[in-house]
Amino acid sequence: MIKAVLFDLDGTLLPMDLEEFTNAYFEELLRDLLPLGFDGEKLVSSVWRGTKAMFKNGGERANAEVFWEEFGAACPDLTKEQLAAFDRFYSDGFDRVKRVTRTDPRAAATVKRIKERGFVTAIATSPIFPPVAAHKRLSWAGLDPRDFALITSYDNSRYAKPSAGYYLDAARELGLEPRECLMVGNNVQEDMVAREVGMEVFLMTDCLLNPENADVTSYPRGSFPELDAFIAALPDPR
Repeated sequence: MIKAVLFDLDGTLLPMDLEEFTNAYFEELLRDLLPLGFDGEKLVSSVWRGTKAMFKNGGERANAEVFWEEFGAACPDLTKEQLAAFDRFYSDGFDRVKRVTRTDPRAAATVKRIKERGFVTAIATSPIFPPVAAHKRLSWAGLDPRDFALITSYDNSRYAKPSAGYYLDAARELGLEPRECLMVGNNVQEDMVAREVGMEVFLMTDCLLNPENADVTSYPRGSFPELDAFIAALPDPR
């Protein structure tokens, strides 16, 4: 029996083009950090170096620790002021990236209906950002972080998508078996892999990402109306 619904965020609850989002993110990050003496090219490459390390994390340490270790190795002369600027960016400047996303009111309506049915809800977004960035993006989507029992971030995760360990940890954090979870996401390679650990899956197609052009016919799929119908057919978890 499904007891929890786990949602990807970017491209699932928050419509966006991932490449456009990435470009806007770096544009705004550079806008805030270049005046503090960062070299732009080095900054971008160092962020990517830390991000790639998180994707390779084997579960020994939190993603945040892995990121900052790699970033620090690439930028060994960081000052305290420069380091603090990252926190300020996520608190203030990151909101400017909202311009390349849009709010779909169906997302909040779907989450509300799911919670009213008694399902646990969680945000299973790729945990490569600090918690504040996930909370910001939820607000852009018209959602309240308090509605979710778990929001993955680089602070509370030791794997990243598409690692099986990421999904097993998420289920464990919710106190559930993977077979009691439904994963909803728009990325075939990163989200649908949840099926391999025993989760049910639903593929959102509004902002579909399928870089390997995989066959998706075996996945329940569609937009919010199809997702609502799929969940409506599930037994009441109470």
